[in-house]
Amino acid sequence: MQIALIGYGKMGKAIEEIALQRGHTIGLVVDMHNSIENNAVKLKNCDVAIEFSTPQSAVNNILNCINNGVPVVCGTTGWLKEKIAVEQYCIDKNGTFLYASNFSIGVNIFFELNKKLAALMARQSQYAISVEEIHHTAKKDAPSGTAISLAEQIIDNVPGKTKWLNESSTDPNVVPITSKRIDPAPGTHHVKYTSAIDDIEIIHTAHNRSGFALGAVLAAEFIYDKTGIFTMKDVLNIG
Repeated sequence: MQIALIGYGKMGKAIEEIALQRGHTIGLVVDMHNSIENNAVKLKNCDVAIEFSTPQSAVNNILNCINNGVPVVCGTTGWLKEKIAVEQYCIDKNGTFLYASNFSIGVNIFFELNKKLAALMARQSQYAISVEEIHHTAKKDAPSGTAISLAEQIIDNVPGKTKWLNESSTDPNVVPITSKRIDPAPGTHHVKYTSAIDDIEIIHTAHNRSGFALGAVLAAEFIYDKTGIFTMKDVLNIG
């Protein structure tokens, strides 16, 4: 495949390395000095785009890919209030779009464990539930998209949980998320159930960016000849 890399920070460079190792070529690189609007011809010649930019530019980048008939994989977080509208736009244009808050194979398995544990704990009101995430100091959004996904999965499976907050809370309706920014941490997510008697915890710790980059390339390989809206569950054939 010929891949357009939209966003060329640490993740973009890691994705480039994995993509080249897997026999793909990079047809376009878009970064802060090189806008997507100035590269429509090169974009159209790409088989798929992988978008890891900023919350401020992600929507425009995704819509440009869809308008140019290029399937797009997006891993940028912090713009999800517009996700429903973007997905509807993709459907209206008969395009192809895959968003994931985290492309790591391990994290996507962790998501399934989180949902299962939440369902098992649904009637155990004696446990307080919390989520903690740790990332490097350059991460632009807090909480992380992965932490939000974990909290929303808990809300979907535990009666009485109605919202998450990025702060400590003793409100029984809230899933509190604690965000820490510590270098050089690439990402740790921790879900904890605490009672007076015991604790139950599940933790995912990333050692480097390679797992995220590989997952993004696998997602691109999966969607490039397809039409529609997809998730990493489709890529990994989970559930």
